[in-house]
Amino acid sequence: KELKKLAREGYWAASRALRAQVYQQLIQQVACRLVTPDALVYRDVATRLFGKLSVSSHPLPEFLEGCSMPTYCLNLEGVTALKKILICVGNLFPDITYSPVLPSLVALLLHYSEDEAQCFENISRLIASNAPHTSYIDQSFLAHQASCMTFGDLANKHCPAAHKLIASTSDNVFEVYSEWLSWLFHYLPFNYAIRVFDVYLLEGQKVLYRIALALLKQYRLSVASAEPEGTDIKADLQAFMQNIAEHVTVDKLLERAFGIRLFSRKEIWLLQMANRKALMERGITMVQSRQSFHLAVDMQNFSSSIVTAQEMRIVWSWIPERFSLFPPLLLFSTSEDGCSLQRFYTCCEGYEPTVLLIKTTEGEVCGAFLSSDWSERKKNGATSGFFGTGECFVFTVRPETERYEWVFIKKPELAKAVPRSHQWSPSPSPASLLSSSPDGRGTSSNRLTVPTLQRKGRLSPFLAIRHFLLPSKTASMFMSGSREGIIVGGGGGQALSLDANLLWGRTEHCETFDNPPLCQENFKVQLLEVWGFQ
Repeated sequence: KELKKLAREGYWAASRALRAQVYQQLIQQVACRLVTPDALVYRDVATRLFGKLSVSSHPLPEFLEGCSMPTYCLNLEGVTALKKILICVGNLFPDITYSPVLPSLVALLLHYSEDEAQCFENISRLIASNAPHTSYIDQSFLAHQASCMTFGDLANKHCPAAHKLIASTSDNVFEVYSEWLSWLFHYLPFNYAIRVFDVYLLEGQKVLYRIALALLKQYRLSVASAEPEGTDIKADLQAFMQNIAEHVTVDKLLERAFGIRLFSRKEIWLLQMANRKALMERGITMVQSRQSFHLAVDMQNFSSSIVTAQEMRIVWSWIPERFSLFPPLLLFSTSEDGCSLQRFYTCCEGYEPTVLLIKTTEGEVCGAFLSSDWSERKKNGATSGFFGTGECFVFTVRPETERYEWVFIKKPELAKAVPRSHQWSPSPSPASLLSSSPDGRGTSSNRLTVPTLQRKGRLSPFLAIRHFLLPSKTASMFMSGSREGIIVGGGGGQALSLDANLLWGRTEHCETFDNPPLCQENFKVQLLEVWGFQ
């Protein structure tokens, strides 16, 4: 804790010698694979590779193809050393297929290394790190894309104003977020980047997400008009990062970054794994070295009786990155399938997640993003309990466009992460979540930790409620279905409830999403649609 405090406050920023000493000690303590190349190996390989030849006669490793090469004030000798180290990394780590951030990290480390060999040994330890639920350097196209998607998900949750701006001015939101690491380790000036590096060495990748989110929030503050027309937002963000000193000091930036309440490292790791899995399902492999595919959903052929393509694009921008990789698919519509709850269940079962859209007879439009398969309602037998995860949210489209997420996204400190000792306890049944216990926290089966893998080999879902100690049982009433109707959101009221004929509904404030009524409190359904993902 003390070291973190010193790093965050820039304690060793004043002395080059002190920083060099700290870096050396910190990196030597990184847990890494047993056989990790060191300084001796580097000297041997460098002599064999370069001999008397100049470094320019050697091509840079393939994994840097198309990547920029920031040099951070290194002189000519330093730039040569940088290239030699990268060529040796390519030689000794053949598994690396894509790593655009590597040149920046090596260039920064070189400033604080005794020589090339020490710098190589230190970067090798970061590459070979095997600490649980954390990584320093993405080493494949798949891992890099998953990190970019994870940042997009976090920006969506923690920087809603900036996210709305980017979604409304850019055709491809993901493309904007895929530069997030370059904001930190390419565009930021040296005196900012090195302070980022200080905390990154101690705290791993999670800290980079924090700082990039703080930069995004700062960018949104600096944009005077709410929606600049025709701005190239990628270039605009790049210029903002390069001129960051005009907007905020490095101390203030770090202070704001650490003021952002993120979920635990394990929870973020689960999100990253889920994003990886979605990319693999989309056909992205470990060895792909460049972006040869288009991630944005084509809304040109999109047709809904409730929302326009532009409105759906906004709703789509709220959806977790791993699902928005896939085009929307209409599963159920009252105009085509009739007003039957049984038909609703039949059409929607087997799809996860789904987007529910409702248009009232007054012309208001609202809905919900529902993270779990409706077939989960059957696990309760006769009792209708709640299920779903913290990724569920409710929203309005007309007259206002607004989203209301799980209360713990804005205030994660209210829900404590679960102690490790409960790691392999089973998932609580939805029915048990509704029962109360003397401590007011619901049943004790709620107090579980994030398992890396469940027994069946499946990843535990991101934001599954069993990962948290929730202060009350009403905090996780996401979705529920029975023969009588469906409910979304609970506790003190229901965000959305629909009857068995899908004809009449009610909306009120609820504790799960802390939302106002999404339209007139008692409403008649004119049209209802459910969208899934192809």
